[in-house]
Amino acid sequence: MAVVAQLGFKRVHALKPIRVLALPKYGPLGSASRLRFLQYFAPLQAVGLVIEQSSLLSDDALRSRYKTGDYSHLQLIQSYASRIKVLLMKGRFDLLWIEKEALPWFPLWLEIAMLSGVPFIIDYDDAVFHNYDHHASKWVRQLYGQRIDGLMAKSALVVGGNAYLCNRAQNAGAPWVELLPTVIDLERYPVTSSPKALSTDSLPRIVWIGSPYTIRYLKLLQEPLKQLAQRVPFILRVIGGQIIMPGVNVETIDWAEDSEVASIASAHVGVMPLSDSLWERGKCGYKLIQYMACSLPVVASPIGVNTEIVQEGINGFLANDSTTWINTLEQLLTQPERAIKMGQAGRKRVESEYCLQVTAPKLEKLMRQVVTQSHTTMSNV
Repeated sequence: MAVVAQLGFKRVHALKPIRVLALPKYGPLGSASRLRFLQYFAPLQAVGLVIEQSSLLSDDALRSRYKTGDYSHLQLIQSYASRIKVLLMKGRFDLLWIEKEALPWFPLWLEIAMLSGVPFIIDYDDAVFHNYDHHASKWVRQLYGQRIDGLMAKSALVVGGNAYLCNRAQNAGAPWVELLPTVIDLERYPVTSSPKALSTDSLPRIVWIGSPYTIRYLKLLQEPLKQLAQRVPFILRVIGGQIIMPGVNVETIDWAEDSEVASIASAHVGVMPLSDSLWERGKCGYKLIQYMACSLPVVASPIGVNTEIVQEGINGFLANDSTTWINTLEQLLTQPERAIKMGQAGRKRVESEYCLQVTAPKLEKLMRQVVTQSHTTMSNV
């Protein structure tokens, strides 16, 4: 009950149980699955939603992809067979809750047929539609270019992590679209008791967190960070990836769910460089949310939702060229009082807009509305 009250839920005992089949793409190792699905299970179950989960791909499969660059054929066959088996039993549920698509690369008509009969919500935190409509193969673009749009149009609700994704859903003809950002759980990100202070033998740390797949974005800062290192000493802390930057003092830390917060919180500035393409415009800026939750000032590329999360000069800076990256990072490393003030502003914004305590009650309400509307429609048929 304490958790429920903290998350802002009301009338717990009066709420009717709803059976939800959650279909994330991955397990806990997949960041989108973990953040937009798994972390919601406990608060939603606390208010009467009965959730069963079936991931498409296992964490072992994802580790294999990180290591070799792809999934094994056997892993894919087993994963899709398991997903189809689960979908054949969907009639036991009131609602399907799907991450991006239930059967990637399957013909649209077949996926819609497999989903029919139960209302479904589709959640997007990436522009996966560009995997199809901007594919290098002309045949893929012709056959699958409108696949995600067709899926959106048949959904009961599309939940998008930013305006770019929501606009795509609306243009695709989705009957109902809601924006819900990717957020952190305040319980995992406690407020530090006092601002960070540097000891005489330590250096400030610029932190980046991501995966072996997204480390390519950090490489965009290779030259700016090299030049910055010639002006002011610092350590670049890289969480979740491996990178070599000549001229930059780099420390790498393996990502782990139980240590990521401490690894970020003990740094001093968080960065999120991005290239400017359609795919990046679909990203949800979660790194920035993590940094801000740890009371860090941020510097980010002015791409997509980053321009909404970063309030220029208040909680961080937007940098669109090498000179701006160098100058803003130098300011934050050499003006600790200003950096602390901006970090505190970022934390306040997370508490008001970008946390599970705010979004979980909203998602629960949306799910109940979808089920209620579905029952009303069925009763009128």
